[in-house]
Parts: sequence; C-alpha cells; structure tokens
Amino acid sequence: MTDLIELLREGLPEEAVLTDPDVTGAYAHDMASFCEAGVPAVVVLPRTVEQVQHVCRTATALRVPVVPQGARTGLSGAANASEGCIVLSLVKMDRILEINPVDRIAVVEPGVINATLSRAVMEKGLYYPPDPSSWEQCTIGGNIGTASGGLCCVKYGVTAEYVLGLDVVLADGRLLKTGRRTAKGVAGYDLTRLFVGSEGSLGIVVGAVLALKPAPLEQLVLAAEFPSTASACDAICRIMERGHAPSLLELMDRTSVRAVNAMGNMGLPESTEALLMAAFDTPDPAPTSPPSPSCARRPVRRRWSRPRTPPSPTCCSRPAG
Repeated sequence: MTDLIELLREGLPEEAVLTDPDVTGAYAHDMASFCEAGVPAVVVLPRTVEQVQHVCRTATALRVPVVPQGARTGLSGAANASEGCIVLSLVKMDRILEINPVDRIAVVEPGVINATLSRAVMEKGLYYPPDPSSWEQCTIGGNIGTASGGLCCVKYGVTAEYVLGLDVVLADGRLLKTGRRTAKGVAGYDLTRLFVGSEGSLGIVVGAVLALKPAPLEQLVLAAEFPSTASACDAICRIMERGHAPSLLELMDRTSVRAVNAMGNMGLPESTEALLMAAFDTPDPAPTSPPSPSCARRPVRRRWSRPRTPPSPTCCSRPAG
C-alpha cells in the first residue's frame, strides 16, 4: 500500500491522491448502492492525459486493479470499486476542447457534464441528442463507458451513435486513438464501438470526438392517460406504424407512476393505469391520417405543454404534464 501511494505521488500532485478512508469511502460505489462494492486503496483525480498514463503504468507494475469513475450517477454498478483498487476519478478532466459548427463535432474530455456540453453547443445552433435522465450530473465519459441512452433515443439514437472517435489510455499506459472526425468513416476496424459500453474494462477514455446535429425546432409535448397498459402499447404501435416521428415516447404503468411520485413528488396522475408521454420537435409527418375507429372509441385524457424556445434537452428529460 505504501509503495502504491508513493509511486502514484511521483506523477500526480499531492491533492490528486486521496487516502483518507472517510473520503475514499464516498467513491466506493455509484448510485447502485445495492450492488457489491469493495474498499478502494486510493482515489486519484488526474487532470491530464499524462497523469492518467502514470496511474495506469503504476497499477500495471504493482498488479493493482483500476476502476474508472465519472460522476457516479449510474445505476448498473459499473463504477463500483473492487477491494484494494485504484479508483480513477475523471471529473477533473472537464474541458470542452472544441466545438466545430462546420464539421458538426465537439471534442471533449471525459469529465464534461452532459448538460454543460448540451448548453454549449446549443449556443452555436447545434444539438447533442443523448440525454440520460441524469444529464444534469452525469459525465460524457460515464455515458460512453455505459453506452447510455436517454428519453430521446426513439428518434435520435443512443450515445454509441454519436461517438466518432476516442483517445484511450491502455493498461500499460500507451495512448490509443480510434475513429475519426468526419461524418463518413468506413476504413478499418471500428475500434471506437468496441470501447463504447466497455465500462473501463478495455481502457480509460480520456478524450472523445462527438457528432452533433442542427438544433431542432420548438418541441410539443403530450401526456396521455390510458385505461390499460395494453391500450397504451397499442397506441404506440399505431403512432410508429403511421409514420409519425416522435422525439420522445415513454410509457409508465401505474406502479411506475406511483413509484416516481413517492420518490420525487412529481404530481403524476395516480388514478391512471398507464401514462404515455410523447413529444415532437419537427412538423408531424402524418398530420392528416384519420384516426381508426378503435382509437376514436378509446377513452383517453390528454395534457399538452409547450416547452420554451429554443429547445433544451430538459424537454426530453422531464416528465411532461
């Protein structure tokens, strides 16, 4: 243990190496506290790629496991410490290095908060679609490590579809660059996709090139109550079958609605058997399609809201109502 701490401090500032058990204990697990977690030997908070490389070389030399962490908002236990490991927290590597409106890309460090990036690109008329429910706290590195999705994935897809390239520090400290900065990339093995969702088991992501989209139009949000989960599912099938392109489509059954109200006091209608939330951020592709008789007979209560303009990822991250 002493050798590990001394070697780490040779390449890291004093304040970047945490050994106080009362402090390191807070890094033992993510939001999945119900998952097994060990006690880390040390927590390090590097600020540069070179410092991450030093940590990995030290860990390999002493055969100590490394667990990378972001904001620890995950619910899968991916960031949980193993016994005697080095917890490598990347939250200090939080710079947006580039936003390119021409190529529609952003180059970021792993500790950048999802919401921070979303707001920064929105100022340039661009949009970063992946929007996990913890987007105000979660980091881009954590999103990449867990291949996170979000409420808007029904239209825009998940994180993996927006990661064009990565900088990854391997276990022996070497720096690997994968992917591209262009919209088209068809040559060679797709190593970038290999690392997305690997939860740090293949290497430590220290940089990412992310694809952006033009900012969408003002979004309309609808919340509809249904007499049964089956009727709500039928409505979902009809929405997609008729060519509509919702930017959000989320179903909550009665149990889920009550659980959310109990935890967050959201004020959702507990009398409903199923609540369907839908949103559109482009003109409806099939506005003239007549409703089927079966849909017309079904008793449904609707609630409309109009989010602010310009659109914000909060439109897709908060229940409508």
